[in-house]
Amino acid sequence: MKRVPVFDYLEQYEGIKDEILGAIERVLESGRLILGTEVEAFEAELSRFLGGKGGSVGVSSGTDALVVALMSLGVGPGDEVITVANTAVPTVSAIRSAGAMPVFCDVEPRSCLMDLEDLPRRITALTKAVVPVHLFGNVVDVVRIRTIIGGRDIKIVEDCAQAQGATLGDRMAGTLGDAAAFSFYPTKTLGAYGDAGLCYSSDPNLVSEMRRVRVYGFETNHFSSREGVNARLDELQAAILRVKLKHLPRFLERRRALAAHYHRLLTPKALPVEPGVGVRHCYHLFVIQVSDRDRVRTELAARGVETGIHYPTPIHLMQGYRFLGYKVGSLPHTEAVAASVLSLPIYPELSTGEVERVAFELNRVLE
Repeated sequence: MKRVPVFDYLEQYEGIKDEILGAIERVLESGRLILGTEVEAFEAELSRFLGGKGGSVGVSSGTDALVVALMSLGVGPGDEVITVANTAVPTVSAIRSAGAMPVFCDVEPRSCLMDLEDLPRRITALTKAVVPVHLFGNVVDVVRIRTIIGGRDIKIVEDCAQAQGATLGDRMAGTLGDAAAFSFYPTKTLGAYGDAGLCYSSDPNLVSEMRRVRVYGFETNHFSSREGVNARLDELQAAILRVKLKHLPRFLERRRALAAHYHRLLTPKALPVEPGVGVRHCYHLFVIQVSDRDRVRTELAARGVETGIHYPTPIHLMQGYRFLGYKVGSLPHTEAVAASVLSLPIYPELSTGEVERVAFELNRVLE
């Protein structure tokens, strides 16, 4: 019995192989491998994709994109940054890399997004920024966060690692806050063939600052005007991403079509995570919530269906972040979500028949 993988890039690669190899050859024959014309072109093309009103800064990973954005906004030691604990560790490790302390907000149980009713209780005199995580391809209501912040000098950095192509109203995820961080890890809706990321802002001064921070704080070669990091995007990944960006609208529509098919087929016992209000989900992941999740996952694996868990342990309960002082029960909705979420296979090359098979097997397991 052929397995249904939770992710597979090889079929997509076969479909665009000639374009990818042509882009790689172009870079290798150019004589420039780091921060050259491919990076510049990709930055411009990604900015146009997002609406053309801001500037993009290519960096080496989604984690580094968060670090660069936070540092560029002046976040550092003594500051607090509010985010959520049901995210990938890099969201929090980036806050720590910038020198700040993460403060966790609970989440809404059905959307799995930051609970904006809980957010005001987490704001203190030390709060420097809020990092809403657009989880699974869903989008947090950043407009409402601005209202909650009011006149306070608190910046918003959108974590768009899973939301490339999602929208809130008529605006793309990543264009709603003061800055945004994108990941192009291979599994993402726009994935490189290795690590890559990007910072975005509509503020040209902040864009210039992010360009400095990504290369040691250099103003000119070998002269640091401020502290920075080494977070450069290489030309090979930029060239690959340029190819894939051209196909991204088609890939996004396919993801949405597959998600709609799942919605039609699944039993009510499988509760798909709800999009935020006014959100057009990009379905980086198709996530359901089920009771007895681990049993369900084991039985699906025995039937040839691979699944994922995003994420099984909230960060506030991980040993590496015990020093933050949170305990079991500190974030009840976050902890309940972590025990029930299950990611089903979804990627553009997944066939309609495979979606039907996954749904059939899942419905049988949930009977």
